[in-house]
Amino acid sequence: MKIGRILSVSVVPIALLFGSAMAQEETSASTLYGDLQHVTQDMLNRADGDGNNFLHTNANYEQTRYYPSRQINTENVKNLRPAWIFQTEVVASLETSPIVVNGVMYVTTSFNHVYALNARTGQEIWHHKHDMGPVTTYCCGPNNRGVAVAGDRLFMGTLDAKLVALDAKTGKQLWETQIAEPELGYSETMAPTPVDGMVLIGTNGGEYGIRGFVKAFDQATGELKWTFYSIPENSVGVWATHDATGRDMLRDIEAEKAALADMGDPYETLGGGVWQNPAVDLETRRIYFVVGNPSPDLDGSLRPGDNLYTNSLVSVDLDTGDYVCHFQYIAHDVWDLDAVSPPIITTVADADGNDVKGVLHAGKTGHVYVHDASDCSMIRFSEAMVPQENMWVLPTADGARMLPGANGGVEWSPMAIDPTQRLTYAINLHQPMTYTVRSTPYPEGKLWLGGSFDVIPEEEQWGNVSAVDYDTGNIRWKVRTEQPMIGGILATAGGLVFTGEGNGLFKAYDSSNGAELWRFQAGAGVNAPPSSYTVDGQQYIVVGAGGNAQLNYKRGNNIIAFTLAD
Repeated sequence: MKIGRILSVSVVPIALLFGSAMAQEETSASTLYGDLQHVTQDMLNRADGDGNNFLHTNANYEQTRYYPSRQINTENVKNLRPAWIFQTEVVASLETSPIVVNGVMYVTTSFNHVYALNARTGQEIWHHKHDMGPVTTYCCGPNNRGVAVAGDRLFMGTLDAKLVALDAKTGKQLWETQIAEPELGYSETMAPTPVDGMVLIGTNGGEYGIRGFVKAFDQATGELKWTFYSIPENSVGVWATHDATGRDMLRDIEAEKAALADMGDPYETLGGGVWQNPAVDLETRRIYFVVGNPSPDLDGSLRPGDNLYTNSLVSVDLDTGDYVCHFQYIAHDVWDLDAVSPPIITTVADADGNDVKGVLHAGKTGHVYVHDASDCSMIRFSEAMVPQENMWVLPTADGARMLPGANGGVEWSPMAIDPTQRLTYAINLHQPMTYTVRSTPYPEGKLWLGGSFDVIPEEEQWGNVSAVDYDTGNIRWKVRTEQPMIGGILATAGGLVFTGEGNGLFKAYDSSNGAELWRFQAGAGVNAPPSSYTVDGQQYIVVGAGGNAQLNYKRGNNIIAFTLAD
């Protein structure tokens, strides 16, 4: 490990630390902060009330991204300063959400590097680099969105479509299992989800003609326990003509039925990647996840029918993977407006004003959808957070303009909620695009868009930070940003939300009204979901600043932890 010079600003020291070039084989106990005790299932179950650790990539099984400490709050956030900065070996798109266990932080980078850091000082404990296979195929950058932790193990999905288990104390690989064939376009960028001796993981590759899935593996051995295919063998559906909000999608149903009779059900190459983590309901033993676009993205002529369960919220049995229910937002999507932002489980008001268990999802359409968890039905949808124009004009050979563009709305970026205010927070993109269709046959393992979606350079692009009342669907407040937003957001009991921008700004807002209370220039795009934790009674906010490949924001390699000045 190479340690840079010690810097200082104000009264909070900044240690600038550089990662080692080689993974350490062993780690001595003297270098560790805390005792790295096993992460028990009970700890994972109770993570929503844990004011010390950050045990899940989205804070807890419900995926609220709500941290229950109010030490950093609206009154003192102006005193937030960098505590330390760790620089990884990899300068590339950075989308990791740090996990913190008893003072030890785990972060990932593009190309599947994993670091264990002292969460109080930023000092490197160990560094593991995945031994990548000969074939990697991935959309939207070589990203990794974090590890999962259970027992004394870390779990990570890899670009070459593997699931690996590492020793949490040393970083040594314990086992690996091949999830799917990278030669066919499968890859892994999402953080896995550990629960009750299993590790849950989906797959990306919906742009390559894969057949999407969620799989459960044994934590101890890597043995496959169950598989749920996000594309059923009968993917036709009900020939829906309107989207979830009731708007006509301009489908030619008769032409699709004729195509189905001619070519059959295309379920084996229909896409349906599962980009982000499932929410886990331990009470009902069900999980909820969203499914991405059909393949090819823009050419619907090769895939007649509703293309189930693409662009849908889906619930399955946690123990068996058996189907329970689904709700499809856009049937036969030809605009790449897939469902990718992870769902949230929380209490919501139903249509009669009664509290029920609900599921929230933010779509690329720009709506927050509110569902009844019992049957996946939609209770309401929010006001649009971004402009919507010309929906649902069909792609053409010359290009048809429609808003939102294919990046959203809300991209993969996870939302956060504040259950005390009944608000959910989302970051938005406004990128006007044209949609062009060009029919091409299945290319087996190569990008299969069936056309293109192209940013209109002469039209302005921007973003929002939006707060939505999920009991009414009304937007409580909205703050415009100079660039489209991608990465994620964190809410805290201190009345704050934290999120970053592609221009390097990391900001804190008052969660009740959107007033900007603090900002920091990180030097590279802040396009990763922030986390929070507490060590020795001191709360920290941590975020990655490495930019984003999808929107081409400035690359970097910084993990930055902030705390209050003394």
